[in-house]
Amino acid sequence: MRSRIKLAANSRALLVALASMTLLIALACGSDDSPAESPDSTLTPTSIPPTAEPPTPEPTPTSVPPSPTPTSAPTSTPASQPTATPATGGLPVTVTDASGEEVTVTDISRIVSLNGDFTEIIYALGLEENLIAVDTSATYPPEALELPKVGYQRSLSSEGILAMEPTLVIGGTAAGPPETLDQIREAGVTVAILETEPTIAGSAKKIRDIATALGVPEKGEELATQLEADVEEAKALAAQAEGDAPTAIFVYIRGLDTLLIAGNGDLSADLFEAAGAISGGVEAGFNGFVPMTAEALVTTAPDFIVAFESGLESVGGIDGLLEVPGVAQTPAGENRAIITFDGLFFAGGGPRTGEALMQLVLALHPELSN
Repeated sequence: MRSRIKLAANSRALLVALASMTLLIALACGSDDSPAESPDSTLTPTSIPPTAEPPTPEPTPTSVPPSPTPTSAPTSTPASQPTATPATGGLPVTVTDASGEEVTVTDISRIVSLNGDFTEIIYALGLEENLIAVDTSATYPPEALELPKVGYQRSLSSEGILAMEPTLVIGGTAAGPPETLDQIREAGVTVAILETEPTIAGSAKKIRDIATALGVPEKGEELATQLEADVEEAKALAAQAEGDAPTAIFVYIRGLDTLLIAGNGDLSADLFEAAGAISGGVEAGFNGFVPMTAEALVTTAPDFIVAFESGLESVGGIDGLLEVPGVAQTPAGENRAIITFDGLFFAGGGPRTGEALMQLVLALHPELSN
C-alpha cells in the first residue's frame, strides 16, 4: 500500500514538473504567436514636392530648342503620395520604343510621366492613380499640378526620378537628356520612350500607343476614336466657310528674345489646314521654326497670328506684340487679329485635339459662330 502511495506521489510530482516546464516554454516563446509586423515590401518613397518655379505652361513645339531654367529635384519630400494598385490585366506587353529597341512593360503600378501630353493621356485612360510623379509641363488636368515634379521634360535628372522608385518611366522623344534616361535604365527601371508625330493623325496614334504600352488598348482605341470623330466634326464645320482661306501663322513666344514662326513639322500646320486656313509658315517654305523677323512677316503676311496665352503675356499682350518690328504692318496686326490658346490644349496633341481644332475653326471663321 505504501508503495502505491509513494508511486502516486512521485507521478503527481512528475506531472507538476512537466506542467511547469511547459508553462516556462510557452512564456519564453510567446512572441512567436504574436502577429509579426509585416515589412513594407512596396515601400513608397516620400513625395517630391512641386518646386518653387511655376510649371511650364505649355509644351515646347516641335524643333524649338527651349531654354527654361532646369528644375532640380528635391531630396526630401512629404509622405503624401499613395502607392497605386491598378488593374494590369493587359500586361506584360512588349512595345518598340523610339530607338527601335523592344521594351517589355510588366508593372505600371508606379508611373513617372516625362511629358505633359503623356500625363494628360494617362489621366484620360483612367490610370491617374498609377501616376506618382510628372514633369513641370504637365498642366492638365488640374489634378496633375498637385503631383510631385521631377523637373522639366528636356532637362531631367535621374536622381529625382529614381528617388520615386518607379516601376515605369514613360515619355516622348522630347524627354531627356539621353544620358539621364540611360542612367534610369541602368538602375533597372523600365523606360519606354515612344516616337510621336506632330500631326492630328499622330495625336490619335500616340493615344493608341500609350494605351497599348500601359496594357489598356481598348480604352486607348475608345479615346482615339472619339478624337477622330471630334476632328471630323470640326473639319465639316470649316468646310462651310465661304470666301478665300485666311492665312495664319503660329508664333512661339518666350519674351522678346524668343520669337519664332512655325512651318513644316509642327502640329499647328496640320491644324491650320484642317481648319480651312493656309499655314503662312508652310507656304513660305519654313521647316521647323524660324526667327520672326520683319522680312519673315512680310513673306507670310498673316491674316491671323496664333500664340500661346503665356507667350503673349510674356511680351506685354497684344499691344506689346504690335511693338515688335513688322507685326503691326501685317493684316493680323492691323486688325489686332491675335488668337491665343493654352499651350497644352493647342499643341499637346492629346485627347482634346479635336476640341482645340473646333475652337480654331470658330476663331479663323467667326462667321461660322452664328
